[in-house]
Amino acid sequence: MCGIGGYFGSRVISPESVGRMMAALRPRGPDAEHSVHWSLDLEPTSGAAPNGLLHTRLAIVDPRPQADQPMVNDAGDIWISYNGQVYDWAADAAALGVQFRTHSDTEFILRAYERWGIGCLPKLRGMFALGILDLRRRLVYVIRDRIGLKPVVYSHRNDGFAFASTVRALLPWLPRDARQLSPEGIDTYLAHRTILAPRTAFARISRLPAAHYLKYDLTTGDLTEHEYWRPEASTEPWLTTFDAAVRMRTVADRPLGLFLSSGIDSSVLASRLAAQGFSGMRSFTASFPGTEYDESTEAWLTSERLGFPNNTIEMPTELAKDFDQIVADLDEPFADPSAVPTWHLARKTALHVPVVIGGDGGDELFAGYKRYRKHLRTRWRRAVSLPSLQRPSHFANRSWQRLVEELRLDWSSAYVLRFSGLMPRERLYLEPDMAPRAHYWRMPPKNGAADLNTLLEIDRLNYLPEYILRKGDLCTMAHGLELRAPFLDDRVFNCTLGLPATVRFTVPPKKFLSGALAPSVDRGIFSRKKRGFNPPIEKWLAVDLAPRLPGLGTRLSNLTLGQLEGPRVAAFVREWSRDSKRLSEQLLLLLFLDESLRQLAAICALA
Repeated sequence: MCGIGGYFGSRVISPESVGRMMAALRPRGPDAEHSVHWSLDLEPTSGAAPNGLLHTRLAIVDPRPQADQPMVNDAGDIWISYNGQVYDWAADAAALGVQFRTHSDTEFILRAYERWGIGCLPKLRGMFALGILDLRRRLVYVIRDRIGLKPVVYSHRNDGFAFASTVRALLPWLPRDARQLSPEGIDTYLAHRTILAPRTAFARISRLPAAHYLKYDLTTGDLTEHEYWRPEASTEPWLTTFDAAVRMRTVADRPLGLFLSSGIDSSVLASRLAAQGFSGMRSFTASFPGTEYDESTEAWLTSERLGFPNNTIEMPTELAKDFDQIVADLDEPFADPSAVPTWHLARKTALHVPVVIGGDGGDELFAGYKRYRKHLRTRWRRAVSLPSLQRPSHFANRSWQRLVEELRLDWSSAYVLRFSGLMPRERLYLEPDMAPRAHYWRMPPKNGAADLNTLLEIDRLNYLPEYILRKGDLCTMAHGLELRAPFLDDRVFNCTLGLPATVRFTVPPKKFLSGALAPSVDRGIFSRKKRGFNPPIEKWLAVDLAPRLPGLGTRLSNLTLGQLEGPRVAAFVREWSRDSKRLSEQLLLLLFLDESLRQLAAICALA
C-alpha cells in the first residue's frame, strides 16, 4: 500500500507545492518516498517542473529499495506510481519471458502494460489505484480497481491534469484561485455522510469511480473516462475460489494479522486461514467493555479454538483528544461514527503488523443488512407517489417524516434514505438557497426489477466503494496499515452472483457460509444479533464535542459561503437539545463538516 500522485501539463509546479503533496501522502507510505520530474518537452529534469510522478511506499512485498517507486521499465519510457496489491500474477509474468529485477507486483504491472498496453487490466487481480506514464505514446493512464478498495482523485484543467490518492494531496497542485468548494459536493455529504464519486468537496477535483480508468493525452490535453469491468455471474465453485482468494492475500514479506470480531465474515476468514495452516497469525479485536456492542469474548473464543493469538484492543470512549486528527485522516467530510473505533483499532494494530486481513464485503455479497429486508417489504408502494417537497420555513423533527419522504421517490431511490445523513426536507431547510437533489447515488438502469439484486447493485455502485471501503482504506492507511479483503476478490464476487438465490439469500442471512466455518466455531453465530461498531455518540456530543456547539451555525455559514444558513443551523442544534437521540448522528455530521472544512480552508490558504 502506498500514496500516489502525478501531474502533467504546461504549468510549472514549485518544489514547495510538491513537498506539500508528498507530506499529505506520507502517512500512507512511511517506508520510502521518491519523485521524478520532466520538463515541458518531457525530458528528465530536477527542481520546478510541469510534469512529475510522486510515490510514498509502504513496503510489504519485496521491501528492498530496488522495488521502490516510481518505477521505470528497462527502456526508460514507461513509468508507474502504484498503490495496492495485485495477486496471483506469477504465471502471467512467466509468459512475458523477461528477466525481472524484483519480485514485486509493481514490476509485473509495469511489464504487463509494456507488453499488452491497457489490455493488461484483465490480468490484474486485486486492489489498486495506479498511474502509468507512457512516453512512447504520450499518454497517461489512471486506473481504479474493480470494486473500489483503493481511492484516486483527479483534476483536469486547460493547463494540465493531476491525480493523487487523496484530496489533500491534490490540493497543492491547484492554483489558489481554483480551490473553491463544490456546493453540490457539500450537499452530497449532507445527504449521504460521504461524498460519492465522481464528486469531491471541491469543484475542480473529481473522484474516479470503481472499475474505471482515465486516459490523458499529453499532446492534446484531452481526458476520457472508460468503464472496464462489470460483475458477471460465474459457475466457479465458491469455496474453492474463496480459499484461493484468502491464500493469495497471505503473500507478504512482512508479518500479517487478522481483524477478528464475533461476526460470521471474520469467523469464516479465520476458519479458512486455519484450514490452510495460518493458525499462528495474530488476530485483533475491538473491545467495548460494559456495552451491548462488546464482542471481544466471543472473538477470543473463536481465536482460541482456531489457534490465533488474540489481541483485544479496548476502544476509548472519549473523542476530544483525537477528533482533529481523525477528521484530518478522513481526508474530506466523512461522518461514519464507526470510523472512530476503526481508526483506533488500526492505530493499535499497526504497532504489531503492517498488513491485516478483514471481512469487508460479506454483507453486500450475502444481503446481511436488515435494511434490505425492510425495503423489500415496501414493494407494494411502487405506484404511490406524493407531490414534490416544498421548502420548509421552520425545522420540524417528526418520526413519520422519513416515510413521507420515501413516498416522494421511486422505489429504488427511496432505498437510499434507509442509510442517509440529513433527509431532503432537512437539507432544504438548512440550505435555503440550494435546490438539492433527493440523492446523489449512481443508480442501475431504470428497467431494473424491484428486487434484492437491484438493492445490492445500488450498494455495489455506491455504499460499498464510497463508504465502507473508503472508511477502511483511510482509517488503516492513516497508520501505514494495509487492509486486504478476500470477500471482495472479483472472482469471488462473480461466483457469488452465480449462486442460486435460495442458496445465497437465507433467513437468517449468510447460512450458505456455514460450510466454510471450522467445526469448532459455534453455529449459533448465525442467530446471534448483528453488532457493529456503535460508539457513544450522545456522550461525545454532551461532553467531548460540546465546546464546539456554540457558534456552529456562524462557522458553517462562513466556511460554506452561506450555503448553510447560520440561524437555521442554530435552530437545528436547539432541536437536538430537545430530542438528542433522534438527531445525534445528524448533529455529529455537522460537527465533522465544520472541522473538516476548517482544515481544508487552511490548506487552501497556502500559496
